[in-house]
Amino acid sequence: MQGMSTDPLTPLVFSADELEWLGRTADALTAWMGKPVLAEVMDGEETGFEWVVFGIPLDLTETPDDDLARVQMGGPGARLLGNRGGVELEAGEVYDCHFLWAIQLCDLEGVRFIKVDSSGDEVAWTDSLHDILPFDASHDPAPAPDDDTPDDNTDPPLPPLNAPGSRHLH
Repeated sequence: MQGMSTDPLTPLVFSADELEWLGRTADALTAWMGKPVLAEVMDGEETGFEWVVFGIPLDLTETPDDDLARVQMGGPGARLLGNRGGVELEAGEVYDCHFLWAIQLCDLEGVRFIKVDSSGDEVAWTDSLHDILPFDASHDPAPAPDDDTPDDNTDPPLPPLNAPGSRHLH
């Protein structure tokens, strides 16, 4: 499997395709939430594995909610994915962000990805990245609308969530 390492001194790293999907996920979250969502790859030298954290930059003019899970993102050498929520970020600047969730790599048999929620709990683990992304990441085009479908709906549909019936990010 690409990105897997058998050498304990070499960290597990995301493949180029996985990084692309994680960047697209940040972009989709930005569009869906109407707020900039950042995704940053965290280095695996100390932990032995890379992980990607997702967060929303906090407005410094507002009083932060004490119950809000926070994380610092950016800084020198930061590896941000996607379009950075359309925000122009200063090179090397550190941003205080609302921590949404993270995906870390793992070398357990049958498990490559572990999803960590904003409480720091491991909430999902799988060998397929697409199983734990909040949006359907299939390559299949959307089905063509039926001829009976009225044309007056100009709003684009929301992307389907992996958790049916849920509108919460898990």
